[in-house]
Amino acid sequence: MWTRLARRAFHVAVPRRRALFDPTSVERIAEDVDVCIVGAGPAGLTAAIRLKQLNNDFRVVVLEKGGEVGSHILSGAVIEPRALNELLPDWPSRDDHPLKQPATSSTMRFLTKKYAIPIPHPPQMSNDGNYITSLSQFTAWLGTIADELGVEVYPGFAGAGIVYGEDGNNVAGVRTNEVGLDKHGRMKDTFEPGMEFRAKVTLIAEGAHGSLSKELIRKFDLRKDADPQTYGIGLKEVWRVDPSQYRPGEVVHTLGWPLDYLTYGGGFVYHMADGLVSLGLVIGLDYANPYLSPYKELQRMKHHPYFANLLSGSSTRIAYGARSLNEGGLQSVPKLDFPGGALIGCSAGFVNIAKIKGTHNAMKTGMLAAEAAADVLTESASSGVDTAAPSDMSKYDTAVRNSWVWSDLNEVRNIRASFNTSLGVWGGMAYSGIDSLFLKGRTPWTFRNKTRTSDAAHTLTASHFKPIKYPPPQPPLSTDLLTSLTLTGTNHAEDQPVHLRVRKDGVEDMAVRKEHVRRNVDEYAGLLQRACPAGVYEYIEDEAVSKEEGWDGKKLVINSQNCIHCKLCDIKVPTQDITWTVPEGGGGPKYTIT
Repeated sequence: MWTRLARRAFHVAVPRRRALFDPTSVERIAEDVDVCIVGAGPAGLTAAIRLKQLNNDFRVVVLEKGGEVGSHILSGAVIEPRALNELLPDWPSRDDHPLKQPATSSTMRFLTKKYAIPIPHPPQMSNDGNYITSLSQFTAWLGTIADELGVEVYPGFAGAGIVYGEDGNNVAGVRTNEVGLDKHGRMKDTFEPGMEFRAKVTLIAEGAHGSLSKELIRKFDLRKDADPQTYGIGLKEVWRVDPSQYRPGEVVHTLGWPLDYLTYGGGFVYHMADGLVSLGLVIGLDYANPYLSPYKELQRMKHHPYFANLLSGSSTRIAYGARSLNEGGLQSVPKLDFPGGALIGCSAGFVNIAKIKGTHNAMKTGMLAAEAAADVLTESASSGVDTAAPSDMSKYDTAVRNSWVWSDLNEVRNIRASFNTSLGVWGGMAYSGIDSLFLKGRTPWTFRNKTRTSDAAHTLTASHFKPIKYPPPQPPLSTDLLTSLTLTGTNHAEDQPVHLRVRKDGVEDMAVRKEHVRRNVDEYAGLLQRACPAGVYEYIEDEAVSKEEGWDGKKLVINSQNCIHCKLCDIKVPTQDITWTVPEGGGGPKYTIT
């Protein structure tokens, strides 16, 4: 069981009659801690565990927006245990560990509409010594270890804002979000203000494209010497397959169909323990065609003869989910430290796209950040330095650049980037093969995003394409989106502020919303209503309302209760006017096997 604190212990209830909430006038309870970590994922929990290993007297708090540790975690996942071996050398002797299924084989196939043609896979995709597992379960297991060591892990407490020092130029901690606001921002009878965790060191481990990470990168110009981060959207399902189709430990990656030659991406099939198979599709969010639907591409992929055979007989689907992942690689890693803290794990972006793995790098950066934080805290205590001075975490940035994480990313730095050069897609495939097999990153050049083009900016207007005609669902092999969504366990309280904000340059009004509808409907054929893998966005007919906040008889409807926190909308919307923020803590998906 996780260490929990009742919200009533942290907050003072304020009985009011639906008065509008004013954040400038609220009194917040503040707790002083040594280290506050935002996000109980592999990086955040590894950092917490390592801190306690170094000094059990450190007060370490981990804030997690999910209702349980692991409930917002989704990945393939094949885990390279390199960092785990360093963190917990005796992990194999623990009966409760979830790494029960070693990878036994790795193959790659090129899919045409009817055939699955075996092709060589890059050596980086070898999985000797790796394990197939649910990253959600792996993270929950790390949470139990953190709890055993005395880490204070608080599920259901979302890190909603940064607490800055008096001069505004350093980070002094994190604020949790308010609870009990209605959808208009008024205080219900159950209202409780968020509290502040004031920390000597703040570590941000939100995962890809987190709201606090975005704020800190912008405020401290951490990306000044790095390329923009680029992303993919990963969609996956977990099936209990017919015993005749189950091959424990088998790892298969696919290229080609159903994606066209202009779209970066591929599929995966991982045979987990206990008769389960994890399968999915990853699509680069630099895709150009606004008519593309990642969800429908996944459903279409399952009708390929290879997948249809795999999922035949008594096979049953038991889970679905999606999330964004970093694809920018080494060139997109920002400066990692800021006054008072640091970015760790996927908040900074350490996925090795050639390996299709990032957990090992995320965990290692968590360890390195913990070691740097421990040095800062120890030096401060022993020297009697003014504790009001912001902690200097620059040793962490240096440590990462001198670690095997940097070498891991450096070897493959040009592979994903080659697809966005003058080489084109086919040239990128050829270059990637040569680089991964022979060059292995030993080149004097590095492909850079010199134009600083974002994934959203790669989207072309609908006039360049014809609508994609997707086949209708054919249950049980393929289903409509809302049927799949029920498998995520997603839930948000309906009467709360919408956490998906239509906002441009800090402005949030009817004019911004109206312009959003005009451009996205007229120029991009309503991209979000196809791109979102949870059915959050709709552009519907409403003549009356459209005059105020819509365009040409259409208005935007945001079904925020469906949101599975994948962040695609914030990344991909061509007008860059959707901002994802944290909802009330505990809301969102309830992943258990993803």
